[in-house]
This record gives sequence, C-alpha cells and structure tokens, in this order.
Amino acid sequence: MWSAVAELRAVKEAVAQGPSARATAQQHDKGKLTVHERLELLFDEGTFHEIERLRRHRATGFGLEDRRPHTDGVVTGWGEVMGRKVFAYAHDFRIFGGSLGESHAEKIHKIMDMAESVGAPLVCLSDGAGARIQEGVTALAGYGGIFRRNVRSSGVIPQISVMLGPCAGGAAYSPALTDFVFMVRSISQVYITGPDVVRAVTGEEITHEGLGGADVHAKSSGVATVVCDDEAECLGKVRLLLSMLPSNNRELPPISATCDPPDRRVEALLELVPAKLGKPYDMRAVIREIVDAGTMFELHAKWATNIICALARLGGRVVGIVASQPAAQAGVIDIHASDKAARFVQTCDAFNIPLVTLVDVPGFMPGRRQEHGGVIRHGAKLLYAYCDATVPRIQVILRKAYGGAYIVMDSRSIGADLSLAWPTNEIAVMGAEGAANVVFRREIAAAEDPEATRARLIKQYRQELMHPYYAAERGLVDDVIDPADTRSILIEALTTLAGKQTARPARKHGNPPM
Repeated sequence: MWSAVAELRAVKEAVAQGPSARATAQQHDKGKLTVHERLELLFDEGTFHEIERLRRHRATGFGLEDRRPHTDGVVTGWGEVMGRKVFAYAHDFRIFGGSLGESHAEKIHKIMDMAESVGAPLVCLSDGAGARIQEGVTALAGYGGIFRRNVRSSGVIPQISVMLGPCAGGAAYSPALTDFVFMVRSISQVYITGPDVVRAVTGEEITHEGLGGADVHAKSSGVATVVCDDEAECLGKVRLLLSMLPSNNRELPPISATCDPPDRRVEALLELVPAKLGKPYDMRAVIREIVDAGTMFELHAKWATNIICALARLGGRVVGIVASQPAAQAGVIDIHASDKAARFVQTCDAFNIPLVTLVDVPGFMPGRRQEHGGVIRHGAKLLYAYCDATVPRIQVILRKAYGGAYIVMDSRSIGADLSLAWPTNEIAVMGAEGAANVVFRREIAAAEDPEATRARLIKQYRQELMHPYYAAERGLVDDVIDPADTRSILIEALTTLAGKQTARPARKHGNPPM
C-alpha cells in the first residue's frame, strides 16, 4: 500500500511540475506565467482543488498516440476567492499549446456543469492555440459544447474570461458569450482570422497585436471589458470584480461594511458640475464623490467613452452606475454608447444589482453615419434593457435631459422607481434655442429685429417649459434635491427599494433588438 501511495504522490508531483523545465522556461520567456502560478494569484492561498489532473487524451494518428501528457493541456477545479466558492478552468500552453481536443473539452464541460449546478461563478484563464488540428471534427464539437454551456449559464452564474495568450478562430466566441472579458497588454490577442489569413485574403499587412491586441479590443471593438498591464494586476482585478458579484442569479450581491458615513454631504458637487449647460466636466469625479470611499470599478473605460458604466458601492451595497459623460462628445448617445450601456444594464439586472443612472445628456448623435449605422436599432437595445430590468432603478438628472435620450436614460415613463433632479436640471424635447427656432419661426422671421426677438422668445420658452420644477409639477420627477444630499438620498432610496418584487407576464423570452 505504501508503495502505491508513494507512486501516486510522485505522479501528482510530476503533473504539478508541468511537461518539462524547458517548456516552463519558454512560457516565462514570453512574459507569461504558468497555469499554476496564475491559479495561485486568482484563488485564496491553499484553497484550489484540482480535478481530473490525471486525464489523458485517447486520440491516435499524427504521432498523438506517443504523446499523452497528463491534464491534456487544461487544469480544472474550484477554490475560494475572498472566502467564496469559484470554479475555473485554465489552459496550459506548455502542453499542445493549450489546444483543445476531445478529452480537453470534456474536462471543461464537466467543470462548467459543476459551476452551474452548484451556483458559483466560472472563470476561464485562456491561453490556447485553438482547436487541436490532429483531432479534427471532435475538437470542433468540443467548442460547440462550451458555447452551448456558456449560453445555458448566461444570467445564471457570472462567467469571466481572462485572456492570457492567443485566442483565434471559433475559440474567440466563448469569451464573447461570457459576461466579462479581461485582457493583458502584449500577451493577449483575440481574433477570428490571424494576420496570415488577412494578408492572403485582403493583402493587408498587420501584426497580431494590431489585429486583436488588448488595446484594439479596449478602444475599437469593445470586446475587452478590462485591460491591464500585467497578469498580476489582471487577476487582482478579477478578484475585485468577483467580490462585487453574487454567486448566482438567486442571490444578492455581497454587502460590505464601510467607514464612509451614509449621511455624508457632498458639497464638492456644487463646484464639480458647472451651472452652464454646455460646459464640459468629468462625470467620473462626480461618481467618486458620491460612492463609498470614492472607489468604482469601471467597465469598458476606453470604449464608447461618452457613457460610463461602473460598479460601485453605496452604503455598502453594490450598485451599477450608468452615467452620461459630458467630457466626451458632450455625453451624447451614439451607437457604441447604446450597446455598451444596454449590455451593462442587462448584466446588472441578471445578477440583482440595482441601477443608478446619472443623466446629463443633450440627445442622440445626429448624422448620416449614425442613421445608416442603425442608431435607431442600437438605441432601442438600451431602451429595451431598461424597460425589461426588474432591479431597483433610480434616475438622477444633473443638468440637461433632452428628447428621446431623456426617455432612454431610465426616465419615470419607462419604469424607473424614482427620478430625482438637481435644481439646475432642464428636461425638454430639445434645447431652448432649437425649440424657439421651431415654435416661433414665423414670429422671428417677421420681426424688425430677428435676433433680439429670438433671444426674448428663447428666454420665454426656457422660463415657461424648461424651469427645474416643470417635470416635478407633472409628477415626472419625484423630487428636486440639493446636490450635496445626493449620496444620502440614494443610499436611503436603495435601502427602501431592496425588497422590490416585480411580476412579469408569462412568456418564453422577449425578442430584443439585436
């Protein structure tokens, strides 16, 4: 018996060391950590439990029958992150380049099924070369099984993809199906077709980084939710994100103790937000003043910068914040901003995270490119997401809220539980200048002094229809508040709304604009 146990220990120790010291050195030479080094950074010390570490592939042909390393290039198991259960699978690039074959896929399918059945988050540490070509269609079928499980678990458990190496071809669709995608500069590349194929088909010369690197997906495509400079920073942020999410859709996000007083007045807001409607400012500074300890976790920070989506805490409770960003394109809503915010609203609703919407929006982006690009369809995604959301929803109008953008940014008319406004707010179909030009067009044209008449009528329109209390008088704003009280009022409202229940009509599912 003792000899058998000794043999078992020796085998497991060999598996933990990896295929060879040379392969480990090559991984480090690329600036990348090994699979176990990554798992140590992700999980609380000593909590990771690996399963199927002795699994081997059973494929033959092309020399595979002579190469049957343990794990088959993927480590699967579970552990704890800040004391809470989390499942994970992590590719080992040292074995077959982390490529996916039949046994490799079956290990992933098993851990995905376990995460769903237990009701715990799933993290993928991706560092693989795609489908294992030597195994043919069975490798492709393995990806199909992953995609199907990604969709089945969508909105049930949080799914996080951490890109720590190449991800090409059909493999790229799994991270696209998950809730959050993390990437690391210089080592992460994600694309459907690589530079060689691009060159052969289009004649275009482009590098791996230029085609699908972290900054490309952070700024241009919107694929990357968070981008980091190194793996340690990246996995630290994954841990932070997990600390703000519930384990599954049947639980509420964890509440944390905070030393930041809930009744703290935020006098700085009076200076941060200019009274002049057209003057830009950074909405991030406003958010930091309001939330606990000035900390927020921003998602897609470099993409669609005219709108902000962030997780934060108010009174210890996790909230999702959607906010206009006047510092970028005056905070106008366009195609990308609509997509970004709609996805975020749906994610928050799926995982019981209340929504706070900070509004300072001049409208939707005008122009042929936006119209031809489908701004109507994309804007409808955001409208649908808000209307469909059942979590507590609070709207705060800081300055202006014009036209359809006012409606879409979680107005009372589409179901916000509470709508609050600062005394500087203007809610209208359009700005006073444009409205006066339409309403009083003939009167202005017939006047002896058109400019003086226009100025007088603009002032009249603003006084009659755009004063801060017009919407409140009609019940479309619940209260006009002192900006310095925004934090305390939001915390009290969120506490009140925490037990919100919403009945929904019986249906298989909605049919949102895609």
